[in-house]
Amino acid sequence: MTLPPLSPDSATAPSGASDGLRVRAALVSLVIGAALLGVKFVAYVHTGSSAILSDALESIINVVAALFAVFGLRFASQPADQEHPYGHGKIEYFSAVFEGGLIAFAAVLIVWYAIAELIRGPELARLELGLALTVAAGAVNALLGWYLIGEGRRHRSITLVADGKHVLADFQTSAGVVVGLGLVRLTGISWIDPVAALLVGVNLGFTGWRLVREAAGGLLDEGDPQLLNGLVAELERNRTPGIIRVHRLRAIRSGRETHADAHVFVPEFWTVEQAHDAVGELERRVLATPALDGELVFHVDPCQRAFCASCDLPACPVRVAPYEGRVPFAIDEAIAEPRLPLADESGGATAPAP
Repeated sequence: MTLPPLSPDSATAPSGASDGLRVRAALVSLVIGAALLGVKFVAYVHTGSSAILSDALESIINVVAALFAVFGLRFASQPADQEHPYGHGKIEYFSAVFEGGLIAFAAVLIVWYAIAELIRGPELARLELGLALTVAAGAVNALLGWYLIGEGRRHRSITLVADGKHVLADFQTSAGVVVGLGLVRLTGISWIDPVAALLVGVNLGFTGWRLVREAAGGLLDEGDPQLLNGLVAELERNRTPGIIRVHRLRAIRSGRETHADAHVFVPEFWTVEQAHDAVGELERRVLATPALDGELVFHVDPCQRAFCASCDLPACPVRVAPYEGRVPFAIDEAIAEPRLPLADESGGATAPAP
């Protein structure tokens, strides 16, 4: 699952406060989910609708997933230690996989029950009450889902985003149930009810699969183009003379935090202290922006006079070609091995950089 950069407000918020807000959002989801579960089961008892039962079964998954989310967020908020040097944030991907699996399991149950109802024939009653309760529960779920996704993106929590998407899927389920029951009420054709439940189950199956797929990508440290493009843009925006090129850029997410590293070409005649100070300043500037909440580690490479034409360092004593203009950092170059030709002291091209 892909998360957008932090907003400026959240970038300056203390991590402890952010962790507390994430857990609070999960608790809100748990309490509201439990209340809506009760409402939906009341609607099912009074109507006997398999579509409403499918909606209630999904709400059970909502409650279980919210419980797991509270645990996962509390665990993820623990600081890095010797056994977990990158922190505990990866638990959020496990939480999202767990929730996606629960959604898929609920989909199987719903499809099975809907087929059984089609075979034996549905018996419905008090559809007006069922419609009213389902509409009310769906409206609350829509608001809750948007709230959770907003909080998840604001605080970079895949758990809250996954929970919010699940709640919005529950809202879609409720909408499908309302349409199905409305058609039954208008036409008197009772088999529309289990057919609506069947469609709901199939839709939930796809939702669960997407959540599992996105979370698995995070567990396997799948490349995140949006994150890498944001980092490259910030590196370009904050570069200073002497920061010549960037390559071998990599980044992974661990819950709320991002861990990134890169190789930086600097002038070959710089001392270790000069190179350390320059890349340290670049690191501080990038970490002060909303693009990265975590750590950034640089490895320094000597320029080997390969970039004279694009190096804007004044008074360079080893320059072998005149400065022609600054070349902005680009994502394709930043994530790759350097393949530019090196120049010898006479200005001729030699082998590509290692």
